[in-house]
Amino acid sequence: MTILVTGATGNVGHHLVRELHEAGHPVRALTRDAGRAAARLPRGVDVVEGDLADTATLTTAFQGVTAAHLINFGGDDYAILPNGDDIVRLAVASGVRKVTLLSGWDRGSVDEAVESSTLEWTRLMPGEFMSNARDWAETVRATGRISEPFGDAHSPMSHEADIAAVAAVALTGDGHHAQTYQIGAPTSISMREKVRVLAEAVGQDIEFVELTPEQSRRRDVENGVPRHMIDFKIEVFGGLPTEPYPLEGAAVVERLTGRPAYDFARWARENADAFRR
Repeated sequence: MTILVTGATGNVGHHLVRELHEAGHPVRALTRDAGRAAARLPRGVDVVEGDLADTATLTTAFQGVTAAHLINFGGDDYAILPNGDDIVRLAVASGVRKVTLLSGWDRGSVDEAVESSTLEWTRLMPGEFMSNARDWAETVRATGRISEPFGDAHSPMSHEADIAAVAAVALTGDGHHAQTYQIGAPTSISMREKVRVLAEAVGQDIEFVELTPEQSRRRDVENGVPRHMIDFKIEVFGGLPTEPYPLEGAAVVERLTGRPAYDFARWARENADAFRR
């Protein structure tokens, strides 16, 4: 069966394409830039161009597909998609029977349409993507410093490879219909600890400068960060516990994939070169 991966060059999507391809499944990768994607994805993957926000561009992508990984957001600003009903109608009409759904910062039209459809669906609920730390790379290389608010707030983080591994299990196996899977590292981690772990992996000192929420807001506005993402960051991180806590999602990863969930130290080692001066 051909499996469609939307957001195929994204933080989770490219891991999922590789996971499925290496397991021998026919994979179709949906991207807004096929030429660029083809250079990043494994040979043998069927790369098609389309935009989730424009359902008319998706007909070819869904042809002959029996399972699909969907996301509920799109575009450079990760906005919640408004055309979920149209996407799901096209998927069902094309013969798709099973989907995984990765939601962004909020529920949206895709979530509602999937859950009310005849599709066999599985919801993926990760914590903060570890790859968000890559946003610090340029500043770390230039200044050796990370400046963020809420230094003691402990975040539930998720390695993108763990999200992809769980998605692959749900897309290729049985017994996952109407399940919501929390996906996370073994324990939460504070902003200060992230910086310390990252510095250790990079092998260079990285200074942590704690901003007030208002300082953080002003900086992000000046840098062109969308308002809804700024509000979301301050609301979420401002409400996190200041003590570490275990994450149920780690047990889910191990139960479904047969291996332990990855922690932030692993992600930092994998991506250390991006931060080195």
